[in-house]
Amino acid sequence: MDTTTQRLAIIIKDLRRAVLAMVLALLFGCIGFYSISRPLLAAIQSHLHQKLAFFTVAEPFLAHLTISLAMTIFTIMPMLSYFLWRALAKPFKLSRLLVFWFVLFTCFLFYSGAAFCYFVTLPYGIDFLLDFQTEQLRPVISISEFVSFVSIFVLAFGLIFELPIFMIFMAKIKILPRSFFEKNRRYAVLVISIIAALLTPTPDVFNMMLMGIPLYMLYEVGIIVLKLLRIA
Repeated sequence: MDTTTQRLAIIIKDLRRAVLAMVLALLFGCIGFYSISRPLLAAIQSHLHQKLAFFTVAEPFLAHLTISLAMTIFTIMPMLSYFLWRALAKPFKLSRLLVFWFVLFTCFLFYSGAAFCYFVTLPYGIDFLLDFQTEQLRPVISISEFVSFVSIFVLAFGLIFELPIFMIFMAKIKILPRSFFEKNRRYAVLVISIIAALLTPTPDVFNMMLMGIPLYMLYEVGIIVLKLLRIA
């Protein structure tokens, strides 16, 4: 068995032990958030200034369930990141202190990305998309589509903002050295532009820049941190 396979086996074994805790957290979290899903939906509607409709009997229930699941994932991110980094610690020989900092900054970047999406990108994006309405063409927005749209984008932005942590980890375990990131800035710009085009809710340049510029800044932050930590 080669080193990569051994490491993968250790990671899977460690994560398997955490599956029950994660499932229980998701279950109880969904139950808890479902009990307050109506005010949560009302708050999201108010923030994004939207009136919603539903077209099937089960649609409101499924929408509230989606909100509950998204909020649970959002809330238990510290636990999920801890299980992930703990599983990676042993095969890649990460110290407890390093795991602590990885968990801390994973959560910080995730919540920063989610907040940036919710308070900046989504309001501008939705306003842009709905600006195409006319007197003859009025929007009737499905509650399930709206909730899924908001949930996916907020969580996706949170995950995308983990870029510096990914860079530091890759350099630390000597898969992608710091020189790789320094020499491939032009390709980073291209990849970030593609990601921004795919993930932003509108195709206009302004909204793409709202995601692309912070993401490239995080790329540069990752390089700076690697230099400060003297990780080659």
